[in-house]
Amino acid sequence: MRPVILVIDDSKAVRLIAQKALAPFDCLVTEATNGFKGLFEMERLLPDLILLDVAMPTMNGDTMLGMMRSNDQLKDIPVVMITSPTDHKVLPKITALGVRAILQKPFTPEALVETVRSVVKLKPAS
Repeated sequence: MRPVILVIDDSKAVRLIAQKALAPFDCLVTEATNGFKGLFEMERLLPDLILLDVAMPTMNGDTMLGMMRSNDQLKDIPVVMITSPTDHKVLPKITALGVRAILQKPFTPEALVETVRSVVKLKPAS
């Protein structure tokens, strides 16, 4: 079964990098522009992995991660946090909430694929 990867980031550029970097693989990449929309998407899709930005409008990533971890249906979904160098204050909180990896901006498409591969199995698209 192909993995479902949900990218939650207010930056269109980051969502586009994720789509392009993961295009050669047999996976479904979906996206949401903020944490509020992301919660709806993850409840609808139950993705295999979430790439989650820390700093977003409406609902930021660390708040959303806390809500996920208190929801029995969502608490075990692996999360890779996307951070910027200015997010160092929330690193202890997101680490305590249990993330699989932290991907710091700016990152290369190769680094994104490598991080995703550390969590889900990616097969080449046929």
